Amino acid sequence: MDGALTQAVIYLAAMVVAVPLARRLGLGSVLGYLLAGMAIGPLFGMIQHSESADLLHFAEFGVVMMLFLIGLELDPRALWDMRHKLLGLGGLQITVTAAAIMGAAIWAGQSWQTGLALGMILSLSSTAVVLQTLSEKKLIHTEGGRASFSVLLTQDIAVIPMLAIMPLLATGATLSLNPDGSISRGTDAAHEAAGHSASLVAGLPGWGVTLVTLGAVAAIILAGVFLTRPLFRYIHSANMREIYTAVSLLIVIGIALLMNAVGLSPALGTFLAGVVLANSEFRHELESSIEPFKGLLLGLFFIAVGAGINFTVLFRDPLTIVGLTVALMILKGLILYAIGRIFKLRKRAQWLFTLSLAQAGEFGMVLTTFSLQQGVLTPYLGERVLLVIALSLLFTPLFFMLHDYLRAKLSERGEDQPADEIDNPQKIIIAGLGRFGQVVNRLVQASGFQTTVLDHDLKTIQLMRKFGFKGFFGDPTRPELLHAAGIDSARILVISLDDPAAATQLVKYARSLRDDLFIIVRARDRVHVYELYKAGANKIVREMFDSSLRAGRYVLEEMGFSEYDAAMTEQAYYQHDRESMRVLAELWQPNVPVSENPAYIERAKTLDKDFEAALVTQLDQNRKKNSAA
Repeated sequence: MDGALTQAVIYLAAMVVAVPLARRLGLGSVLGYLLAGMAIGPLFGMIQHSESADLLHFAEFGVVMMLFLIGLELDPRALWDMRHKLLGLGGLQITVTAAAIMGAAIWAGQSWQTGLALGMILSLSSTAVVLQTLSEKKLIHTEGGRASFSVLLTQDIAVIPMLAIMPLLATGATLSLNPDGSISRGTDAAHEAAGHSASLVAGLPGWGVTLVTLGAVAAIILAGVFLTRPLFRYIHSANMREIYTAVSLLIVIGIALLMNAVGLSPALGTFLAGVVLANSEFRHELESSIEPFKGLLLGLFFIAVGAGINFTVLFRDPLTIVGLTVALMILKGLILYAIGRIFKLRKRAQWLFTLSLAQAGEFGMVLTTFSLQQGVLTPYLGERVLLVIALSLLFTPLFFMLHDYLRAKLSERGEDQPADEIDNPQKIIIAGLGRFGQVVNRLVQASGFQTTVLDHDLKTIQLMRKFGFKGFFGDPTRPELLHAAGIDSARILVISLDDPAAATQLVKYARSLRDDLFIIVRARDRVHVYELYKAGANKIVREMFDSSLRAGRYVLEEMGFSEYDAAMTEQAYYQHDRESMRVLAELWQPNVPVSENPAYIERAKTLDKDFEAALVTQLDQNRKKNSAA
């Protein structure tokens, strides 16, 4: 008991110290977890290799939970729409990568069986690392993110036939992993391991295995459609939050157990269940219950990977192993880049697709262990394959940092992707469709005017189309997209972007194109108003200004002002603020805080005093008129 508590304290302390530090340094949480695992494992010896291996098997359940949550985000129709990417992008990536690695292995003197095994193992990428990083960076719903997800999902499906093929490639006696991380020859580790796990397909003929497998998948679908609603209504009567958590875990663990029993991937089964439940009214309840466990288990998974790196083998031949890791990632990157070109991914999406999937994956570790048990790989080769996979996971966050750098460079040059095809451009362009842009668009369209709406959030555009409003997906700050939207002939440009810097940049660019374009833009705060004013905006609307004025008017009415006096005061303040902004904009200095600008502060004080005096005089005159009447 004390030993388990000690290990728990070590793992949690490593998380708490390393991950925030890595995020602060811009390295990302995944690299923080991996470094934490290396620190408490190989470097300082706080946990043993066998302990990290046991933890890895337990923490792999975080991947299962992650795929369940991803399934909850996918409408079944959206999954059907992805079928071409699943078969095309994913199928081509696995086939070409496996063939290339197999060819390289045969050239290096390995048998074709070993080469094929290595090709299958190393063709897989890391679902855990990639999806976690894409989610953190909010890239999962971008074009490159969706393409990467399609490949990862295809790879998870492909693990099933790979596990079936691997025993056919056996060339010698079976092997097993020792507690110290070394590999030894055994009698029949596969059969020995099989004896410890329940199986519904053991001893069945091929057609029986197929029927049982299809029956398990059908059971998941039918249960998701017909049983979840009665189950959640039943537990709702208990009115206890922890029961929701318990039933959510029951669903995920139960499906994983069933998938293991029929020889399928637990991650694939839970993903399917998530898709079935995506349209359920209990979807958000499931998400909120599973999310904390997913995050914790994924963190433990990455720590276990870091702790499992065998530095003894690495230091024995560091140049060869690091060279093989880099060569693998470059080879996979080149293949991914070529596939991206074939499928005409746009430039930014292509770089994300290439750099995010260039590593080997955690399922590759599973296949490597299985191939050792089946005698497909030699102990010498197996140790190095496991080490190459671990090092590639360690290098992956660095590839994402390279993507961030390339993305910034492409944005600066306006080369990130070509312009979308926009049919029938209108005289009014609305850039950004958040809460602000939606109200503007609905008011203008309800008044009989057509608009061209641009937004870089695909989910927002898709939701807008469901309600009958037409919009175009793309980054409104891209010059190509603006020209395709008709900026050269438009009359009005409304900018309602969430990013103040992007909004200012767009105003500058639009004004540089045309002096006669009328630009209306949303501002974050007073300083942003000054920046937009300098950039050339015609009308500037602060986010909270009008609603704040209305709230202030309600306060005055409640304190005894007549509706007329309150409305007059609101209007007077509005006019005063507009005039003050124009005056103070001339005194505002870029990159100088207003608190350090004496001329600005004195002028602001004078304007406020003048306004208060004028307002008191106006209110007195109104009251005298009302008394005389």
